[in-house]
Amino acid sequence: MTLFDLITGRYGLNQLSGPVGTTQAIGQASSYGLGSLLMIVGFITVNLGVFNLLPFPALDGGRLLFLVVEMIRRRPVPARYEGYVHAAGFLLLMALMVTVTYQDILRLIAS
Repeated sequence: MTLFDLITGRYGLNQLSGPVGTTQAIGQASSYGLGSLLMIVGFITVNLGVFNLLPFPALDGGRLLFLVVEMIRRRPVPARYEGYVHAAGFLLLMALMVTVTYQDILRLIAS
C-alpha cells in the first residue's frame, strides 16, 4: 500500500530514505539496544525482498513478469527487447536512487 500511496502522491519523495537515511535510522536504532537494531535490520531485509519482487523491469519481479508473458504467448520474448526493457528499468531505478540520496543529504545538512 505504501508503494501505491507513493505513486498516487499521498507520500512525497521527501518522505523516502535512501542509503544515507537508512544508515541514520540504523544508527539511531542501535542506540536503543540490540533488540531495536535487529528489528530494524529485519524490517529493512523484508522490505528489500518485497521490493525486489515487484513487477518492475531490472528487478526479479520484472523477470518473473517476462516468464509469465512467455507462458501466455508460448514463445520467449526476444532477448534483445527484454534487454532494452530491463536497461530502461535499471536507469529509472538509478535515477530514483540518486534523487532519494540527494534528498537524504539535504535533510542531513538541514538538521
